[in-house]
Amino acid sequence: MAFMRIAVSGSTGLIGTALVHSLRSDGHEVVRLVRRPARSGDEVRWDPPRGHVDTAGLVGCEAVVNLAGAGVGDHRWTAAYRKEIRDSRVLGTAALAAAVASLDTPPRVLLCGSAVGYYGETGDRAVDESAPAGSGFLPEVCVEWEAAAARAREAGIRTAFARTGLVVARRGGAWGRMFPLFKAGLGGRLGDGRQYWSFIALHDEVAALRHILDTPSLSGPVNCTAPEPLTNREITAAMARAVHRPALFAVPGFALRAALGDMASDVLASTRAVPRKLLDSGFTFAFPGIDAAITAALTTPER
Repeated sequence: MAFMRIAVSGSTGLIGTALVHSLRSDGHEVVRLVRRPARSGDEVRWDPPRGHVDTAGLVGCEAVVNLAGAGVGDHRWTAAYRKEIRDSRVLGTAALAAAVASLDTPPRVLLCGSAVGYYGETGDRAVDESAPAGSGFLPEVCVEWEAAAARAREAGIRTAFARTGLVVARRGGAWGRMFPLFKAGLGGRLGDGRQYWSFIALHDEVAALRHILDTPSLSGPVNCTAPEPLTNREITAAMARAVHRPALFAVPGFALRAALGDMASDVLASTRAVPRKLLDSGFTFAFPGIDAAITAALTTPER
């Protein structure tokens, strides 16, 4: 990848922080979208709910990466938080798509975050990017999220959607919550443990995003998951091995439903997504297996 000026939203999140560090380490100029007044030349003000982006700050950007969105697992899914989950993704994507489409010289690529939640419940069936959307709250959000980038596609900008699985990282996301439990000997399977989890090491997630940016043939949805999803039961066993603690506890489905409300259906859902487009485009995973991904999360410094 030649040196580029790249704008990134969601730059303080788990993936955004790692991506910005990776890009800057390789000499790229990164400007971060912030929701307060810009304080330096590497910041661009935007206001997603109002649909406003300071387009002057995007001038000269060859790529824009949109990773902003309220955390799916941060709160119970009340009606108000469901709205925040949706609006933070849909309104932000629409604002950025309109902004880049309005530029005299638009970026070559708009890369938007999305999620394997698009597919909903797939059971034991493996799905690639050609599979239809599932049913339920998360698939509906993902469909709207991706549709919100229409202005960019219509303007001829290559537009891609990184449908990301569960990111294996020591801090942040689902794994950030699991590691302390397993280290304390309190980890265990969720429900019957037969549901498939599509995971990806943080290192590979960042590498996949950069691969998408640098591969002109990649557009539309791109699954960012390890090649072989595993069941929650298999992942639980791998976590126990990694931290040298037994995984004796299991959280029954009814208890999850009582604790998490509507979110429990997605925790217990089985989504077996495979990264067909990444593999076909020549991407190589550094940590394709769960044991290697967990070891990398435990031993690699996170930014």
